[in-house]
Amino acid sequence: MAYLRTECFGAALRDATKAIAADRDYVKGYYRRAEAYMSLGKFKLALSDYQAVATVRPNDAEAKRKAVECSKIVKKVAFEKAISVETKSIADSIDFESMVLEGDYTGPTLEDGKVTLEFMKELMDTYKKQGKLHRKYAYKILFDVKQMFTKQPTLIEVPIPDDSKFTVCGDIHGQFYDLMNIFELNGLPSETNPYLFNGDFVDRGSFSVECIFTLFGFKLLYPDHFFMARGNHESHNMNQMYGFEGEVKAKYTNQMSQLFTEVYNWLPLAHLLNNKVLVMHGGLFTKDDVTLDDIRKIDRNREPPEDGLMCELLWSDPQPQNGRESSKRGVGVQFGPDVTHNFLKRNNLEYIIRSHEVKSAGYEIAHEGKCITIFSAPNYCDTMGNKGAYITLKGNDMSPKFTTYEAVPHPDVKPMMYANSLLSMMP
Repeated sequence: MAYLRTECFGAALRDATKAIAADRDYVKGYYRRAEAYMSLGKFKLALSDYQAVATVRPNDAEAKRKAVECSKIVKKVAFEKAISVETKSIADSIDFESMVLEGDYTGPTLEDGKVTLEFMKELMDTYKKQGKLHRKYAYKILFDVKQMFTKQPTLIEVPIPDDSKFTVCGDIHGQFYDLMNIFELNGLPSETNPYLFNGDFVDRGSFSVECIFTLFGFKLLYPDHFFMARGNHESHNMNQMYGFEGEVKAKYTNQMSQLFTEVYNWLPLAHLLNNKVLVMHGGLFTKDDVTLDDIRKIDRNREPPEDGLMCELLWSDPQPQNGRESSKRGVGVQFGPDVTHNFLKRNNLEYIIRSHEVKSAGYEIAHEGKCITIFSAPNYCDTMGNKGAYITLKGNDMSPKFTTYEAVPHPDVKPMMYANSLLSMMP
């Protein structure tokens, strides 16, 4: 139960499986294992365990309800797979001209179809007032940013001039008002104030739409000074469970949620700062011989696989002891200081920056200063009480400096409001 609450789904899965092995009639083991499988998106396996509980306890209304909801998900996934065929992309089917601006629309408008600084300021102001971007402009931003990402490599090389500041932010997770606080503290993105947002822009927080259109807008406005890396939550599987898909459908359309998946599949997986610092969302690898060229060669235009380099870039975590262990998350790997040092030496790097984990201070320095975690969503899910943080670097020495901050107030919309209904049933 503690592992489930702390999102260590792999550890929860191992515990439940051991409990079942020790006692085949231990019903709670099947129940907890089903919840771990659900959280990992393994719906068929979850359904099997939920059904086992419902069979043993036919009068348990909660177990029966979860089995029914899980069955609906399995059928939905099977149906989507059955009807899926090779068709042209959603982006290619959008007809912008048919989208008419209603007379009462007072939100921001693109100038000649282009994002401007004035548009971005008006967009953020609209979002702060809980307004909405017109679907015509929302689709245009998605179309344009997809075109931009498809032309970029999997590993982006970012030069930072000696006297220039560069900011790296970690997970945002749909916390729009905390994103605005970062810009208040550190300045708006610009050609002289570049940013890298290191994945997990969406899910859990219920202002994910506002976050992602703000970030995509700045990417279009400053393509060479604003960078975005894919996180494990920029995927259809995660979005289906943890709220983003439901939020997009509620605020726009199902078609738009499909288009987001297309865009996310093209997000770069890592950034190389001044040829000295590698930044990825998750972490390092199960193999010792991985090079930067191996990362460059990854075919990223897909849903993240369950193993391999792409999976590990998005899902892995550091551990204090040497060596490697199975991930407590159930995906990726846990890697020790020796793994980090060997990777840095092989690739002539100084240190790595990654995100992916809540830290009470908003950041953590591990592996003798060679592995830095940055997490930028304070009071994560309105429950964790953690600070948020971001890193600033100067090109002349690349030494990380940390700025921490507390969560700011937001409208009374709870996290996970749009998440899959089965998750809301979990304790």
